[in-house]
Amino acid sequence: MKDIYLLSGLGADKRVFDFIDFSGFNVNYVSWIEPVASESLERYAKRLLLQIPTNKPVIIGISFGGMISIEIAKLIETERVVLISSAETKSEIPLSYKIMGSLRLYKIIPPEVFKSANFVTYWLFGAKNKQEKALLKAIMKDTDTGFLKWSVEAIAHWTNERRLENVTRIHGDADRILPLRKADYVIKGGGHLMIVNKAGELSKLIRELLSELSRG
Repeated sequence: MKDIYLLSGLGADKRVFDFIDFSGFNVNYVSWIEPVASESLERYAKRLLLQIPTNKPVIIGISFGGMISIEIAKLIETERVVLISSAETKSEIPLSYKIMGSLRLYKIIPPEVFKSANFVTYWLFGAKNKQEKALLKAIMKDTDTGFLKWSVEAIAHWTNERRLENVTRIHGDADRILPLRKADYVIKGGGHLMIVNKAGELSKLIRELLSELSRG
């Protein structure tokens, strides 16, 4: 049974993967750990390697987890890295994020802003029905503010320019958090929360990709 390692987005946990069918695969969830002050994504990824003992693993990362997946794949040999609603290089990070991180504007934003869901966050993430809004609200409520602020700065100073050969990118054409720049598979109407509301389409695509690896 093939081992796959899953990395969620900022503040999120394994709940975001509950809608994807991974039956028949040995699923491992990589947990976020406490970052060190001013730690780069590269150094943070290196510390996560203790959670990935498998030789040539398959790694699937969503959003922020996808960026960390890229840094992990630069450190160890991987069979495949699948990015969902994520970025592969620093050039794909929106300018507004870079400005916020570089000027540390997030430091003056009250903590409750990061932990409250409203019509703006629902629109940004593409949460439409009650179930999606409830999940997003729960994730934001459980988000560690310190971790979130660290990650904003770390993303703003991300230096990666490498494109790895074994990366498969899946992105929605309606993503408002990380707008579509480059992808191998484009999900029509997919927003940043498409792991939930486009789960059926994503499950089929992911299983096809994993099956191809198994046959190979």
